[in-house]
Amino acid sequence: MTDLPAPGRSTRSVHLTEHVDPATGSIIAPVHTNSAFAYADVPSWRAAALGETPGHIYARNSNPTTDRFEAKMAALEGTAAATSFGTGMAAISTTLMALLGPGRRAVTVTDTYGGTHLMFSQILPRWGVDCVVVDTDDHEALEAAIAEGCDLLYLETPTNPTLKVLDIARLSAAARAVGAVTVVDNTFATPINTRPVEYGADIVLHSASKFLGGHGDVLGGVVCGSEELVHRVYALREIIGTGMDPHVAAMFLRSLKTLGLRVERHNATAQAVAEHLAAHPAVERVAYPGLPDHPGHDIAASQMEGFGGVLSFSLVGGMPAVEKVCAELEYAYLAANLGQVETIAGPPATTSHVELTDAERAEAGIPEGLIRYSVGIEDTADLIADLDRALSAL
Repeated sequence: MTDLPAPGRSTRSVHLTEHVDPATGSIIAPVHTNSAFAYADVPSWRAAALGETPGHIYARNSNPTTDRFEAKMAALEGTAAATSFGTGMAAISTTLMALLGPGRRAVTVTDTYGGTHLMFSQILPRWGVDCVVVDTDDHEALEAAIAEGCDLLYLETPTNPTLKVLDIARLSAAARAVGAVTVVDNTFATPINTRPVEYGADIVLHSASKFLGGHGDVLGGVVCGSEELVHRVYALREIIGTGMDPHVAAMFLRSLKTLGLRVERHNATAQAVAEHLAAHPAVERVAYPGLPDHPGHDIAASQMEGFGGVLSFSLVGGMPAVEKVCAELEYAYLAANLGQVETIAGPPATTSHVELTDAERAEAGIPEGLIRYSVGIEDTADLIADLDRALSAL
């Protein structure tokens, strides 16, 4: 067989871990709807149940369809293993509960998704976990907090919804020096733009409901990492029952085949929209790592192959201006999601940080005049014209 060069992003998305079913010739992965899986005798059943031989026992534990999705995600992220969940927050919360406990110390940043923020600010402290939340912009303060003692470092980059960028290699090295596990939420970047394990991260997780699914019709989450760490997360997932349904796994397998294509379009459109808005008089500030004046641009350029499909922009006039502009948008749905083929827009007060109070959002550095704007795959010129028309209402 002739050696081929390393496959590109779209080729990887289509072909990694895929195979033709030798029995049927099927190209597409079948959906296995079994609740339980039968064995011809007790010894073979017991061997599979104990993990001594391959096999499935009960769908809460594993399923052939979800296994294929997990294998695909591990291959795309460049990890040894992966395990899947019913939602992104199930992936995040189960990972944190599996790796932390009373007396353990976690370090994270101020700019994280609202549900994640509540895990560190309210839920984990109730279980005796010491949670240290550090200014996202201050890498030196993060390194100092890690050096004081750390069992788990949790990063999100680019952050939701402020689009701040963290140096994964630098902070992972600081965590490794004290024996801490580094967890990176890679939802915004996707494995097409960034693979955090290449920069030292130990665990990569996603709200698969976003770009991985891409069509706004399915919920899920996934955690990727080493065999040992993923098994620790899986062992808890198996008991508390936060796993993924096989029908959902099949939908993700379908969507992943167009991931490279979609992300390429998202990257290009978001760049063009960000550049246009940056010059608009009604816009106070645009946050997008692809802009040269973005504080994290150089870091993003060093660890990202594209700058992603989400940007945010602040309006002169605060929330009244946000409400007026959002009401005028024709090609953007006002909804609490992102990463879809449709453009989605809205303020953090109704999307990423609806769980937080006005004061908590302000403390996290999220202005009330901010709009998170997730570009779809519409024609770029149409989205820009739509934004211009909506902004003219101001």
